[in-house]
Amino acid sequence: MWLSNSSVGRKVVMSVTGIALVLFLTFHMAMNLVALFSEDAYNMICEFLGANWYALVATAGLAALFVIHIIYAFWLTMQNRKARGSERYAVTEKPKTVEWASQNMLVLGIIVIVGLGLHLVNFWAKMQLPELMHNMGMHADTLTLAYAANGVYHIQNTFSNPVFVVLYLVWLGALWFHLTHGFWSAMQTFGWNGKVWFNRWKVIGQVYSTLLILGFLVVVVVFAVKNLCGCC
Repeated sequence: MWLSNSSVGRKVVMSVTGIALVLFLTFHMAMNLVALFSEDAYNMICEFLGANWYALVATAGLAALFVIHIIYAFWLTMQNRKARGSERYAVTEKPKTVEWASQNMLVLGIIVIVGLGLHLVNFWAKMQLPELMHNMGMHADTLTLAYAANGVYHIQNTFSNPVFVVLYLVWLGALWFHLTHGFWSAMQTFGWNGKVWFNRWKVIGQVYSTLLILGFLVVVVVFAVKNLCGCC
């Protein structure tokens, strides 16, 4: 199959799944910002996106996109390493035209994956998962289930820990680098890389990625500062 047998096909799969995940991140960021203005509204959204069938279908779809994205990322990385052969061990000066993020996409990707695991433990495992277990007739901790739809509580609880704050900042930093490179790289894969639009796509990608990460960052910082100051 072309999408799996050719290098271009694999890059197309990477690009499509990557853009789909960016759209989800945009929705997630917008949802998180609601918590800054109305705790009740944010908790209503969390309750709406609980263990309902549509939320579970969306979660399964997101999981599939993420797994495919990871598999193809490692696949392409191993393919590139194999193509370079022994040359990758040679001590050579790194091309000035190659961005730092491009040279370290594997490391950045691993940090993003680890950060996602941390995020799932802090939020998904305490919110949607207990509701899902309860709906399936499985044992779920009563206290955990009672707070499952209280998203603000989990945000406050998570970012009251300075260690988690630092880890999230590192994660968001790695995600920014990953997105800024991945965005224009996807446009290049689609063939939208003319002399004029190539630089435009890079600027658009940097601006969009910066606004996206700032949206997540402000929630982390605001709740961390509130906890530090003892604000409610």
